[in-house]
Formats: sequence, C-alpha cells, structure tokens
Amino acid sequence: MKLIVGLGNPGTQYQKHRHNIGFVFLDYLAKRWGFLIDREKFQSCYGEGFYKDQKVLLIKPQTYMNLSGRSVAQWLQFYKLDPKDLLVIHDELDLAFGQVKLHRASSTAGHNGIRSLKENLGHTDFYRLRLGIGRPARKSVTNFVLSDFSKEEEQFLEENWPHWAEGVELFLREDLDAAQLLLHSKRA
Repeated sequence: MKLIVGLGNPGTQYQKHRHNIGFVFLDYLAKRWGFLIDREKFQSCYGEGFYKDQKVLLIKPQTYMNLSGRSVAQWLQFYKLDPKDLLVIHDELDLAFGQVKLHRASSTAGHNGIRSLKENLGHTDFYRLRLGIGRPARKSVTNFVLSDFSKEEEQFLEENWPHWAEGVELFLREDLDAAQLLLHSKRA
C-alpha cells in the first residue's frame, strides 16, 4: 500500500491558493484514477483504490498546513507502513513556477507542513514531490502563498498535470529513477 498525501488548507476560501497545489494535484490524480476523495478518517479526507495492482490511499489532511503531520502520523501508525510508502505532494517556494522535484526528504527547507511531518514522525525519511510555485519578488511570502494562481498559471498546471501524474505512476511502480528522470526533464 502507498499513501499519497497532498498538503494544503481546508475550506473553499483556500481552494485556488498556491499553498493548496498539493490538494489540487491530488484531486487531479483521483479523477485520473477514478477514485473518490469522499471519506473522513484521522483528521483528513481520503479516497482509496488501486492503481494497477498497487493499493493507494489519497489523503488530504484537514488540520491546516502547519499541523499536517498529526494526520499523516496516524495513517502511518494505523497501517504500520514504512516511510518509503509515503509520498507527500506540496508547494515549493524555492523552485521556479512549474519546476518539480521528486526525492526523499532531507530537511524541511522552511516548509511548515514538512516541519509538522518531521515533528510528528520524528524524521523526514519519506518521499516528496515538490511543485514549484516560485518566490515572490516584492510580496510577503505569506500573502504570496495564500494568493490564487493567475489564469495563465492555472492553464499551465492543467497542461502539466498529466505529465506529472505519469511520474507519480512510475513512483507507484517503484521505478524511482525513471520517475525522477521524467519529472525533472520537462517544463512546458
């Protein structure tokens, strides 16, 4: 079984914010695979199903970004899963908009959601799919991450979700090298 966790903030007022790109991409994966994220458990909304023969849980913590680790720790403990079975999808200020990186976590890099995961799991030994949102030139970081994507950015994301989903599918097939090569190779 694999857990794929999208980080974001619950509520319609946050729905299109840059900070919620993890939730938005998770919704895309659910639609692509025919999953419904319509159940609640461990302070999160989730859906489950199979991709090929791999059981997958898609999880959206409802604890707000800064407390995401509480929910994720409960999932890992309940299913007694290894950190290698966890993929966390989140926004990344330190990557240009549209750039993505898949790797095993090392540091929190100042991301509050990842910091919460580290505090609750006791480590950062899990996989991360970092979706670049860029860093603002003049705006405060808080105002930037809590602002909506522009229409052009939304279009770019919609065009690139399928490519990034292919990378996640390679990850699920445990072909990490191919997943990284695919995800790191292209920016439309």
